[in-house]
Amino acid sequence: MKRSPALLQLSREHHTALSLAMRIAKATDQTAQERLLATVPALFRGELEPHFQEEERSLLPQLAQAGETALVARTLDEHAQMRALAAAIAGGDAAALAPFGRLLQAHVRFEERELFVVAEQRLFADDAAP
Repeated sequence: MKRSPALLQLSREHHTALSLAMRIAKATDQTAQERLLATVPALFRGELEPHFQEEERSLLPQLAQAGETALVARTLDEHAQMRALAAAIAGGDAAALAPFGRLLQAHVRFEERELFVVAEQRLFADDAAP
């Protein structure tokens, strides 16, 4: 899929998020869940949280200014939900893993199929990658 240079890095980072969501979905036994409880908090802090912050600092204000407030609100709401679930996971709550994984997967799909498409149309129409 063609992406504006302004969105390329954010789009690439979604691969890591989808890989994590798939690992969570496959973690059906206690050992796998314990491994995820030990690794998800660091992955969230090191990769997902910086990704969220970059979107919140650069992309979302531009979209809000362009009148895309519903998309911005949904994105911020999902970021908040994932932060809450990540905090629960960091606290050892294995029951938060599955909802976190499902939301993460749905969120990436939303960003790739809706948010970034609108951003390219409204903000970056002149600089789409060849």
